[in-house]
Amino acid sequence: MVDLAAIPDSWTVWNESEDGRVVLAYRPDVFNGDAFPAACLPTLYLTHGKRTRRPGSNPGTADDDWHVTLYLEPEVHLRETNRFPTRSTALERLVELAVQFDRGEIDYRDLYQVPREAYFERLDELTGSDELEE
Repeated sequence: MVDLAAIPDSWTVWNESEDGRVVLAYRPDVFNGDAFPAACLPTLYLTHGKRTRRPGSNPGTADDDWHVTLYLEPEVHLRETNRFPTRSTALERLVELAVQFDRGEIDYRDLYQVPREAYFERLDELTGSDELEE
């Protein structure tokens, strides 16, 4: 079974709630407004319940409808279906995405509608993506 101890050191457990939800933040030490914009802090969310429901309505059980989402900014996220029947399978995907992002294996350029080349170059250096291209 995978646990949060398996995430790379570049990710920080930002929040872990009693109901099983988890928020990971990527390198909050550099996404502080100086080196990288704080609004661009990559985050991974492990949540449960229906994605379309309003907060507080029909929360479901702790073992149904778990979701993993990678956000690069509030409106920019990885558009893949990450719905899981149990928290443990969702946690495995959360850790897998954290590792992939840390290794520079996530192509975040495709997630943006408006290219931000200078930002991408700096993020490539931070994640090691520039090393994969060589």
